[in-house]
Amino acid sequence: MSGFFGAALKEDCVLDLFFGTDYHSHLGTRRAGLCTHGENGFSRSIHDITNSPFRTKFDGELDQFSGNLGIGCISDYEAQPLLVRSKFGSFAITTVGRINNLKELEHLCFQNGMNYFYEMTTGEINPTEVAAAIICLKDSIVEGIEYLQSLIDGSLSILLLTEHSVIAARDKYGRTPIVVGEKMDGSGYCCAFESHSFINLGYKNYKELGPSEIVELTSDAVTVLKPATEEMKICSFLWVYYGYPTSTYEGVNVELMRNNCGKLLAQRDNLLKDHVDCVAGVPDSGIAHAIGYANETHLPYARPFIKYTPTWPRSFMPTSQKQRNRIASMKLIPVHEMIEDRRLLLIDDSIVRGTQLGKTTKFLYDSGAKEVHVRPACPPIVYGCKYLNFSRSTSELDLITRRVIQELEGGEPSAEVLAEYTNPDSERYANMLEAIRQRSNFTSLRYHRLDDLVKSIGLPKCKLCTYCFDGIE
Repeated sequence: MSGFFGAALKEDCVLDLFFGTDYHSHLGTRRAGLCTHGENGFSRSIHDITNSPFRTKFDGELDQFSGNLGIGCISDYEAQPLLVRSKFGSFAITTVGRINNLKELEHLCFQNGMNYFYEMTTGEINPTEVAAAIICLKDSIVEGIEYLQSLIDGSLSILLLTEHSVIAARDKYGRTPIVVGEKMDGSGYCCAFESHSFINLGYKNYKELGPSEIVELTSDAVTVLKPATEEMKICSFLWVYYGYPTSTYEGVNVELMRNNCGKLLAQRDNLLKDHVDCVAGVPDSGIAHAIGYANETHLPYARPFIKYTPTWPRSFMPTSQKQRNRIASMKLIPVHEMIEDRRLLLIDDSIVRGTQLGKTTKFLYDSGAKEVHVRPACPPIVYGCKYLNFSRSTSELDLITRRVIQELEGGEPSAEVLAEYTNPDSERYANMLEAIRQRSNFTSLRYHRLDDLVKSIGLPKCKLCTYCFDGIE
């Protein structure tokens, strides 16, 4: 994933930009950047944050930035923001999302006179650079953004910094959020992915952009350049996992949704005090789900292991799977006195590859646990996400569900058979869960149902993207 923050103030915006961007650090761990515009023109810096937090990279160079306009980003993939010189003048651009038809858009640019793109170290081209090039094919920035959104297979939300304003454009179906904040003293506005990012910076909520909406921010006003459309497919996984607990999307707070999620999980379950001794959440995103479960069942909530956050504060971490596995085992420290001879009910936000939770379960058994019952807070992830880069998986066989399904079916299943594995009332679904339970050595396994997940969020299903759970676009 990635996150961004923009500000348009009557005064210098650098500190707001710095701290507002930093509040998105949970969304990316590879690149970060800031760009401002003031009397001296544009100032921009991009850093590698793979092994160092955002603050440590930019704190020492804040004096190099000045101006009342700025955008910043935290990215889990490409370097951003990019600074572009175009027929519209110079502008900076940063994006959140995923472009699946990047090659087609690249070819379109070449057909329209573009001669080259810079390659990243991965050998790919920067999708934000392609987005900027597409925008420049039209007669205005707004027309260019509309044209870009009409071409994209995937989704893309955009912040664009010009010499006069910050332009924010939410993706076509609103899969990711953009919220606008207003300075409480009337000195300007900001826009951000995470609504919590400006709470401590002297802003109040002004508005949340609707799907495909484009607005222009100056220090004096927020002007709608393109009104929102009705159709929305906001990512349901925002609430389950990668959204920050203090953020609110479409009027629904993340922490409250996770409490509701745990409550509904408990209502479907049949585990009581006679079956388990305590409920625990895998830190950090599983904790609120577990609290909701414990409150509903009156089972004791406990922390039998603690995440060591001083040096491993973020869950995405390195690009290498081997390094991620090692760090996952290093950052969870057991409290043996709360594990030994106990029957634990463990709630995690999800099971994706199955590797990490399997290792967590093993370390609990090795620490003396008698039983480990697992309750993921979302349905089985059966389809790889086509719209957001929230996982580094390159194949659907990276998903534990798809590996198990392939083994059960003796090969790649048809679309119809695959759909049966998403139905919690089907025999195939039950067989999949049992195979995952045996493989991971869980005492029992029960996933959150999709209908209950939708109920936990509180929005109509038609407004949510649930593709990774049911394959419905």
